[in-house]
Order: sequence, then C-alpha cells, then structure tokens
Amino acid sequence: MKARIGDRIIIENNRLGENRRIGIITRVGHDDGGPPYHVRWLEDDHTTVVFPGPEARIEPAIGNESPAAG
Repeated sequence: MKARIGDRIIIENNRLGENRRIGIITRVGHDDGGPPYHVRWLEDDHTTVVFPGPEARIEPAIGNESPAAG
C-alpha cells in the first residue's frame, strides 16, 4: 500500500453496527509512500498513526499524479 499526503484512507469496518472510517493522510512514514500514516479522521478531527490492514484502501487526492496501490 502506497499513499501521499492529502490522499484519503478508508477503513471498512466488518463489525455489525460500526461505520467505515474516512480520514486524510497528513504524513507518510517512508519516502516511498509506505505506512505508517498519520491520519486526520473526518468524523472527529483527531489524528492517529495508522498501520493499514486488509480492510483499508487509499483514494488518491485530486492532483496526485499516480494512483495509489492498495
């Protein structure tokens, strides 16, 4: 999984009654775009460090040239 600052991360929740989480990546852990990612969550504006699992996907920000793999 690769991302850039400004990309959106979406984490689908597989638990009944819990919603997906959507956040904006504010910092990437490695120069190649690999995790961990610092993410500002849209629902509460808090920032956490994320090591994405298989339930996560990256959506490139508008203007980011190459699509994120995930």
